[in-house]
Amino acid sequence: MSDAAEQSTSRSLRPTKAPGAFRTISEVASELEVPQHVLRFWEGKFSQVRPLKRGGGRRYYRPEDVELLRRIRRLLYSEGYTIRGVQKVLREGPKRNDGKESSADLDAGKRQALEGLLDELTSLHDILARRRV
Repeated sequence: MSDAAEQSTSRSLRPTKAPGAFRTISEVASELEVPQHVLRFWEGKFSQVRPLKRGGGRRYYRPEDVELLRRIRRLLYSEGYTIRGVQKVLREGPKRNDGKESSADLDAGKRQALEGLLDELTSLHDILARRRV
């Protein structure tokens, strides 16, 4: 089997991520069907988009970040809003068109607690990864 075929096979055998797992910029770009540079551009235009940045500036998107980006994409591409219009919609409050709060609208205390938990889990993951080697 060729190297390319082996890589393709190994990619298809990878387990899918859990719904609550963090996503890389390439995964989010693929899921939302937008180029990665668009996600970076949106990060500069919408202060609510704040992925975690780890070593080397790598971006990791939380599920609520992905949901917010999905909402931005829908407003821009499906509903015809301008960048400025989407900024206004996001500033006006946590209510979506269906009246429900978005998971992107977590209060600061919950966000901080979840980030602390993520740091702990990341440390445990690193310890376990070193033991497998």
